[in-house]
Amino acid sequence: MWQQAAGRVAVIVPWLERHQVVLYVAALLAGAGVGLLVPAVSTPAGHAINPVLALLLYSTFLAVPFRRLAGAFRDGRFLAVVLLVNFAVVPLVAFGLSRLVEPSPVLEVGVLFVLLTPCVDYVIVFTRLAGGAADRLLAATPLLMLAQMALLPVYLGLMVGESFLQTADAGPFIEAFVLLIALPLAAAWLTQTAAARWRAGRWIRDGALAAMVPLMMATLAVVVASQIYDVGAHLGGLLAVVPVFVGFAVVMVVIGLAAGRLATLDAPGRRAVVFSGVTRNSLVVLPLVLALPAAFELAPLVVVTQTLVELVVMVVLVRALPVMVRKRLRT
Repeated sequence: MWQQAAGRVAVIVPWLERHQVVLYVAALLAGAGVGLLVPAVSTPAGHAINPVLALLLYSTFLAVPFRRLAGAFRDGRFLAVVLLVNFAVVPLVAFGLSRLVEPSPVLEVGVLFVLLTPCVDYVIVFTRLAGGAADRLLAATPLLMLAQMALLPVYLGLMVGESFLQTADAGPFIEAFVLLIALPLAAAWLTQTAAARWRAGRWIRDGALAAMVPLMMATLAVVVASQIYDVGAHLGGLLAVVPVFVGFAVVMVVIGLAAGRLATLDAPGRRAVVFSGVTRNSLVVLPLVLALPAAFELAPLVVVTQTLVELVVMVVLVRALPVMVRKRLRT
């Protein structure tokens, strides 16, 4: 029975990976359809975000080669470029673009929350589809996650003001860090350790890795279903942030390509740097923004809007970036 199940998984998983972009779009459309047709689903879908996201991050972290992390960190040039782009350049770009919505503090906070945090989940998928160094970016994921959680309050304090930080309750932030980062990361490390010693551990590891695409679909669907009705109700106000997110993507593509060239990275490394700079951590940030005071109730919708814009950008980059990098390399 186990062999038959393993055979089915061996067939299904490659099919899911080949068609994952189409499946993600289908999940978004399904979540939007359900959320618009049945507005009451927003509450249970909102409650499902954290559990589904924790499972997705566990599956993502499980793909991190913990035993080879030291080797990945030896590629200091790539790691330095990724960190500098995300935590030195991106804050300047995000702050500049946030001035476009500064008259609305709620929109400003939502924009800064999502733009200041680099993605740690589906960025790996899109990087791999574009022929980028997904393995090196995956190995850097824990460091990117820890760095953004440490620096996000610092940047928000500088850009929005200490008064905002005083109004935000630290409890939900700590809870989100523990439930969405620390526990999935520890569970992934324990699973890898068990997989090296016991067959049951290998079954759990392989099953969780096989579930990555369905978990991403479920996460996108519940996030959109929980927020899409409110997005539609406030569409007029949210349109102001769309140019901000499109402009951020365009600017970061240019900066990522330039940074990769200056660091003389290979083509896969350059593509990975671009995707890391462009893609934001909207799925992980959303629970944090949902925990903000009632005065910032529009901020989560800003984050969801960024997700919708970003996925369109990712589909375009998967096709365009390999061509752009090849042309630059020939030049």
